[in-house]
Amino acid sequence: MHYDCLIVDDEVALSKMTAEYFEMFDVKTQHVESAASCYAFLKENTADVILLDINLGDGLGFEVCRTIREKYQIPILFISARQSDDDVLIALSVGGDDYVKKPYSLSVLLAKVKVNLKRVKQLKALEAEKDASSGQTGIAYDNAKMPDITLDDATMSVILKGQRISLKAKEYALMKCLYEHKNTIVSKDRLFEEVWGDTFYSDGTLNVHIRKLREKLEEDPNEPKYIKTVWGTGYILEL
Repeated sequence: MHYDCLIVDDEVALSKMTAEYFEMFDVKTQHVESAASCYAFLKENTADVILLDINLGDGLGFEVCRTIREKYQIPILFISARQSDDDVLIALSVGGDDYVKKPYSLSVLLAKVKVNLKRVKQLKALEAEKDASSGQTGIAYDNAKMPDITLDDATMSVILKGQRISLKAKEYALMKCLYEHKNTIVSKDRLFEEVWGDTFYSDGTLNVHIRKLREKLEEDPNEPKYIKTVWGTGYILEL
């Protein structure tokens, strides 16, 4: 069975309340309370977004996120009472797309889930359209005609000199924002607003995602050719 959202949290009462609230707004939601039940769920069902707690009865959400990332590109939003910046950075480093601290506002959490659901729906539509209209399986790269970097919304990937590089949802959203404003400085506030939907995030969140992009796209992440820092302001994608 397919669900819009899966909640993985051992606080059963909170999960149930959140699921019921989401259902009121036509977001089909299921909740489980352990790592084992999460894996079992994903073997039999699908979900477009996962809300994942860190402290689970049979393990840590960090490990669950790593395991899910080995097979799926589902957007994962961590929900946790753990407040430290280190926890946020670890969550994002292991593959999380966002981090929401408990106690959370149901309306704000719903808004974040809906943003991700909309993006997933758009990507699925683009992928279906591409499959229907194109039988191409490879990508030709002509150095004289094509820029070093292009984006493919349908597969949420970057084409770097003819090589396809898959990105996670937030990485792709960040890359797309930089690409749409390429060769101009994009402020940190603008990136937070366009990629995360608000400006209430720490620089550490953005820095982790920038570092991940550089590791995937740059020959030397410490001396980036494409994604450059403009100190005190933001970043620029130079093409």
